[in-house]
Amino acid sequence: MKKIKEVTVSASGIPQIQTINPAQQVSTIDFTRQSAFTVADAIRNFAGVNIKDYGGIGGLKTVLVRSLGANHTGVFYDGVQLNDAQNGQIDLGKLNLNNVQSITLYNGQPDDICQPARAFASASVLYIKTIRPSLNDVKPYQALVGIKGGSFGLINPYVQWQQRIGKNWSAIVNSYFEKANGQYKYKVNGDGSDTLATRRNGDIKAQQADAALYWAKSDSNQFNLHLNYYNSDRGLPNAVIYYNPYSKQRVHNRDMFMQAGYEKIWNSSLHLLINTKLSRLYTHYTDPDFLNNAGGLNYTYIQKEVYQSATLAYHIQSNWEISYATDFAYTRLDANVNNYAYPSRSTLLNVFASNLVVGKWRFQGSLLNSYISESVKAGKSSGSRSVYSPTLMASFKPFEKSGFQLRAFYKSAFRYPTFDEFYYFATPVRNLRPEFAKQFDLGATYSKSLNSWLDYVTFTADAYYNNITDKILSIPNQNPYISSITNLGKVDVKGIDIGVKTQSKLNNGWRALFTANYSFQKAIDVTDPSASVYLEQIPYTPKHTVAFNAGIDYKKLGLYYNQVISSSRYYSGENLPENLVPGYAVSDLSAVYNFTIHNNTLTTSLEVNNLFNTNYAVIRSFPLPGRSYRLTVQIKI
Repeated sequence: MKKIKEVTVSASGIPQIQTINPAQQVSTIDFTRQSAFTVADAIRNFAGVNIKDYGGIGGLKTVLVRSLGANHTGVFYDGVQLNDAQNGQIDLGKLNLNNVQSITLYNGQPDDICQPARAFASASVLYIKTIRPSLNDVKPYQALVGIKGGSFGLINPYVQWQQRIGKNWSAIVNSYFEKANGQYKYKVNGDGSDTLATRRNGDIKAQQADAALYWAKSDSNQFNLHLNYYNSDRGLPNAVIYYNPYSKQRVHNRDMFMQAGYEKIWNSSLHLLINTKLSRLYTHYTDPDFLNNAGGLNYTYIQKEVYQSATLAYHIQSNWEISYATDFAYTRLDANVNNYAYPSRSTLLNVFASNLVVGKWRFQGSLLNSYISESVKAGKSSGSRSVYSPTLMASFKPFEKSGFQLRAFYKSAFRYPTFDEFYYFATPVRNLRPEFAKQFDLGATYSKSLNSWLDYVTFTADAYYNNITDKILSIPNQNPYISSITNLGKVDVKGIDIGVKTQSKLNNGWRALFTANYSFQKAIDVTDPSASVYLEQIPYTPKHTVAFNAGIDYKKLGLYYNQVISSSRYYSGENLPENLVPGYAVSDLSAVYNFTIHNNTLTTSLEVNNLFNTNYAVIRSFPLPGRSYRLTVQIKI
């Protein structure tokens, strides 16, 4: 038997847009092109996405998809959801990109029906896939060392080690340290603070470590184990109101989780997926200036969760697959708050799903049952609730050899109020109703490989309608961690998402790239015809957003321009001129150059964020940074 040398074949593939439901993806190569530092930055160009940003390099950043609220987006880390029963919102600003391979946003639910039940329970799913070792006998290890530095006193060294352990085992370890003073110049017009000032109390010091162990006997029989630790101490900059930006609020997070997954596919097509997770989230919040008899706030929260998921899928025929998934989670929250309820929650999810291909048609459906039960040590609990949530999806390819596809889906989503919404600063429990959302989507996609100077072109367009009943609305106060919470009643959302992506063929080392997304969202209150907010745009929802990225690659050099444009929004349900938060247009510029030194790759990049020093805010009275710089040097060994 002869042994031949390994041959690597590489080509630029067409982005996968021919999914049964809308899906958008970015990968490692896109992060620098879009001047992204965190997961929140990486997805801000997505159609239908609105990032709530409270400012600063360590500021809170949450995602709203199609005006449904941050709690309706499930954030998954290598197939297992990142959960926070306390406030329900995952801070995407805490998620660094150093160990991320790709990020995919699914409207509705993931395309694959062999998923944990939690993946069916959210109105949209943000799927974060981390880097997995891809090593061989010739080189059984790989090391990556880098450092980022820039404005606001940023220093961010990071390291990654990949190691092959025998024939079937491999491991990867990632770690980073981040420190910044968070001080930046700002100017807020029309809010009493129209002079140039320096943002204070926006500093951060954070460490993160992640280790993963992989075993794979084959692609159809594999196991993984993840350990993750995050520790940060952050200042929370206050709202800037009438020349008063003063703040001493701080939050200290110390989060840990361990998750394991096993997947096996038998020759009979039986598919088993098992996931287990243990997590502990520690939050210490202080505000020495809060007016109370205790001389301020000094609260500690410890949230613990045990999670178990099992999924079975089976192909009845080659064109028909069915699946059943069951998830159980038990979550408990302890706090040192006076008269606190000390709530615990048991969640049981069961879902049946089916995927059927008939000729040019593809059908997918699921029925989810959510059973939630709560208990408290003090006071009265919110009780229990059982809800059935159906989903129906279909796609149609009218022409066999054409890249054109039509798609549509209906999904019912159910969201139970979080611990904070029920119990935080609430004695007795708040009288909140669960939030129900019905989603309707009709869209078309087109993709084609080209033989001309263009490599490919893709186009997506989706029109959607969301009907939300008993929408739970949190309006930020002067303190972003203490909000006013209420059921808004009924909200109608009508929107359009349009996206286009293309790149030229590689010619003499040159290549051009272009991506653009446009979103229109009309999200109005339709609760009470006699109310002053009837048919008014709900708070913090811009009607128009545009994002595009254009770049040129020449051999080892890349130059990219990123632009995000947002129309104005209102911070109140009454759409009056005095409640207007002005729109903005923010531009970023980045350059990347790759060296080769003794067969090792050295990458340098320079990013200029907010290139034209635009004065803007996403949340009223929380000004965002002007022009800033970031330099990255990284070597792969």
